[in-house]
Amino acid sequence: MTNTLPQSQSHTLDSREHFWTSIANDLAQAIGQGVYAPGERLPSEHSLAERFGVNRHTIRRSLAALVQRGLLRAEQGSGTYVEDFAVDLAIGRRTRHRHNLAQAGLRGGLAVIDAERVRASADQARALQVQPRSAVLHLHLLGEGEGQPLHVSHRYFPLPRFQGLADVVRESGSITEAFAAHGVADYIRQESRVSARLPDADTAAHLRQGTARPALFVTSVNTDMQGTPIEYAETWFAGDRVTLTVRHDER
Repeated sequence: MTNTLPQSQSHTLDSREHFWTSIANDLAQAIGQGVYAPGERLPSEHSLAERFGVNRHTIRRSLAALVQRGLLRAEQGSGTYVEDFAVDLAIGRRTRHRHNLAQAGLRGGLAVIDAERVRASADQARALQVQPRSAVLHLHLLGEGEGQPLHVSHRYFPLPRFQGLADVVRESGSITEAFAAHGVADYIRQESRVSARLPDADTAAHLRQGTARPALFVTSVNTDMQGTPIEYAETWFAGDRVTLTVRHDER
């Protein structure tokens, strides 16, 4: 593809310090028009600086703004690329990570980062309807799709009911299969709360994004078919790779 950019129409701003905003908008427009395809590497900072008639520092600010907006990703030592991966994940009564990926034509699963027995905090105990300081299983999980990190979660399960659940998740990459192995053939989402927050350094590292870029933060409670809470989760979704769709038509 021949890369041609629309001419910048706003370089008559009063101060040169605002040029980077205009350039960022021009580049975003070019991406939206398909001048740069998903996954394509942008020209070097030097080339862009010459094209727009500005210094490299200005171009650097423009590219950083587009990285922040999720349109570009910067790979150290390689260059800047148009983001090329996105998936629409559904939140409904029967939210399943692997099923969501299959619906999008992708493959993936859950990987256990850490597993430990902890004492439930007040919020966790309230969600799981257990006594505060009760023993619960804590799983720190990474959700992937086609090798891309989509979400990081901290999930809590009442004990002793789900003793050994971590081993099944490690082997299968699936909470649903782990529940089935513990006698829960089906389960439903009782509630989900969605907000946008800045991730901490550890979460951002797992999501392969900066701490200054907001992520979608979801707290949720799953129950068995008798209405007993079986899982409380706090999940961070990569905002530049994931769209969350709330489904109201599930039975």
